Amino acid sequence: MNRYEVDPAMAAILAIDATKGNRILNRRGFAITPTVKQGWILRVSEHLLDIMQNVTGEPPAVMPVTNQDITPYGNRLFHMNSILQPAVSTEAPVVGVALTAAVAVPGCATGANQAVDIAQAARFAVETAKAWDRGNCPFHDEEEFARIQKLYGSLAHLQTQGKT
Repeated sequence: MNRYEVDPAMAAILAIDATKGNRILNRRGFAITPTVKQGWILRVSEHLLDIMQNVTGEPPAVMPVTNQDITPYGNRLFHMNSILQPAVSTEAPVVGVALTAAVAVPGCATGANQAVDIAQAARFAVETAKAWDRGNCPFHDEEEFARIQKLYGSLAHLQTQGKT
């Protein structure tokens, strides 16, 4: 399904998901993930943290992710959920926008998603798109990404099902 969710023309992706069934980030609202690009979990974008802070009026929240979370489903590894699955189908940088809750509840449960949290995440996405369009919101540092690949090589193999 990932190839149907990602258009090759996308220069960057915000993947919005109701990530409420976790015990890691226990805060109501939304959180962003570090940027994921071609198998690399990169540092969190300062620009996105600024936008989040401006939209919510609160300190920004970051949802931690693991290497397993950025691999394709079907490999029988633990995945927090599908929020970063678009990253397996693109070379573009991907940032997850996780709707969160103070306690672990099923994100798909009836009534589990609060209108104010959805509205804040939507405003965040709109403000991010406006900043991106102005050239003021890189999801990652291109020079640093080139350097990390030069030093350590590609991790694009994490975008595949792995060795069989």
